[in-house]
Amino acid sequence: MPTARVITVADIAQHIGAQIEGDGDLPISGLGSLGTAQAGEVSHLSSANYRHLLSGTQASAVILKTEDLQQCPCTALVVDNPYLAFARASHLFKKAESSPQGIHPSAVVGARSEIHPQASVGPGVVVGEDTHIAAGVKLMANAVVGDRCHLGEDVVLRPNAILYNDINVGPRSIFHSGCVIGADGFGYTPDEQGHMQEIAQLGGVDIGADVSVGACTSIDCGAIDNTVIADGVKIDNQVQVGHNSKIGAHSLICGCVGIAGSSVIGKHCVLAGGSGVGGDKPVTLCDGVVLTACTTASQSIDKPGVYSGSIVFHDHGKWRRNALRFNGLDDLFKRVKKLEAGTQRE
Repeated sequence: MPTARVITVADIAQHIGAQIEGDGDLPISGLGSLGTAQAGEVSHLSSANYRHLLSGTQASAVILKTEDLQQCPCTALVVDNPYLAFARASHLFKKAESSPQGIHPSAVVGARSEIHPQASVGPGVVVGEDTHIAAGVKLMANAVVGDRCHLGEDVVLRPNAILYNDINVGPRSIFHSGCVIGADGFGYTPDEQGHMQEIAQLGGVDIGADVSVGACTSIDCGAIDNTVIADGVKIDNQVQVGHNSKIGAHSLICGCVGIAGSSVIGKHCVLAGGSGVGGDKPVTLCDGVVLTACTTASQSIDKPGVYSGSIVFHDHGKWRRNALRFNGLDDLFKRVKKLEAGTQRE
């Protein structure tokens, strides 16, 4: 078995574009946080909240900004953005996974599907008809890919990830275990007797390049048009994306977020954990919107910024009136304060 190459501080510096202050020949075996790192590990200082840990760190090297260099007791890797540099450095220590090319004997593949010879189709995998699997794709144990799907180069489906029919995926996207892409949207309407009539969900899902979909997340297919997840979107675990929704490029959707059908999320948005998007009519968030944890956007937002808040439930009509009044509370406070100041002068 070949010996693994030793990673040095100089290797890391070259990979992340850092300036070395100290010994570039030091061997580095792994990563660690400032408070727990040991000799042979590299850490990072990315927030002033952790600066007090720097002088006592046992790490062999620390990624940091120039302003923190004097307090560093070990070799330093100086960069402008330590957290981004640390993220890039972490890939040097990522362990390779065994995914042999070819189709495992226990896999079931539709006769009209095309699988590139350099793809890996693991045990128990099922691939439907008229599906195209590009080079470098990894379908791990018991993953399912339906009919008429197209998976670009280096796409990864973790064990038990499921893609229904008519799913298009761009290169290098990854789907974690238990996620379901393309299930029917939640579309029903009452008939004359008040029974729920299902609306056929005829669309698919278009997923761009470099997308990550977390474990046990569900993205519904479109009712007519496709649901769209653009390039670079990162979706956490246990997220629900409703049918016909559109999520713009490089947005972050954190755990347990719920997005109602036909919602539109702009580019570079952040939906923090437990937040939600949905209202009486489809909601659109413009580019650059941040919803803090457990915030509900029930109306469209057309101005970038950070938004917070939710109100306890009540009779719907009264809730709507109170919500509108709440939006005017700041103006009301200023008017009262001004009136009080005038009364005191008198």
